[in-house]
Amino acid sequence: MSAAPTTPTVFDRVARVIKLIRPAVQADGGDVELVDVTDAGVVQIRLHGACVGCPSSMITLQVGIERNLKAHIPEVTKVEALD
Repeated sequence: MSAAPTTPTVFDRVARVIKLIRPAVQADGGDVELVDVTDAGVVQIRLHGACVGCPSSMITLQVGIERNLKAHIPEVTKVEALD
């Protein structure tokens, strides 16, 4: 008997979208790490490499990552970068 298929968690779905976004961030010398997704739908990420301290990183975060996540995962309320 096979187990019933499991529904992916919000964390799993967020991780999948970030995996799709990651190559664009890496192309600019940076990287993005998914840290956590809170019960309130706040996605916590950590930026690495060239993204750290880059003036464009907040635009990347809000326009690139947050907009993408909200478009694909309605449970996401916002994205915040951790230090």
